[in-house]
Amino acid sequence: MSITNESELAGMQKASEAVAYTLKEMINYAQPGMTTKELDEFGAKILSDFGAKSAPYLTYGFPGWTCISVDNEFCHGIPTEERILKEGDLINIDVSAELDGFWADNGGSFIIGKDINQHQKLVDASKFILEKAISNIKGGVKISDIGFLMESEAKKRGFKVIKNLGGHGIGRSLHEQPDELMNYKNRFDNRRFKKNSVVAIETFISTSSNLAVELNDGWAMIGNNGGYMAQHEHTIVVTDGKPIILTEMNGILN
Repeated sequence: MSITNESELAGMQKASEAVAYTLKEMINYAQPGMTTKELDEFGAKILSDFGAKSAPYLTYGFPGWTCISVDNEFCHGIPTEERILKEGDLINIDVSAELDGFWADNGGSFIIGKDINQHQKLVDASKFILEKAISNIKGGVKISDIGFLMESEAKKRGFKVIKNLGGHGIGRSLHEQPDELMNYKNRFDNRRFKKNSVVAIETFISTSSNLAVELNDGWAMIGNNGGYMAQHEHTIVVTDGKPIILTEMNGILN
């Protein structure tokens, strides 16, 4: 969507606050020994207290309120009673929701407890790349140039990017134009970011895979060459200068 007045901006801020606060609280709540279902139910209660509805559930009938992916799962992990969080696990939580007709999306990867499996370098790279990408986005900037920046920064650190996952426009529904905001330079993509548009910018930084493939459950995805992936995501408003980070409250870049 494009922000055309103050009430639209306020609506987006409210929806973004709901998802950002939920993500932040879920990250703080997660601990070894907990099931992903328990963590999901905790997040669902916070969204409900805001009056917000789970976007993946509303849009796709996803079997959970949030996506919680653990270790070799890259994204769209289904919260279950069977999946128990362990010390050193790499976790990704993605929270998106609708509130009063406005939609917002955010996510973050983090490590439970001590970094016994050496995932921190990957997590830090993903955070740095998201921050750098956002700081370079403004009206008129080529979408593919931001993709190039993201892939270049990943390569510098010895990582790859996932080429079949990307960010997207958002606002009046979960996925809008511009779609396919990729983490690499698509030389056939001549689109540019438009001032006042709302987009969800996300990283997909991986250790050894460049594609995500779906598991038999029809939702969760893993890497085509295995390994691990970190994702960080903010919903932003594009401006003439520095973007407005609507989900800044989640603290994922701290």
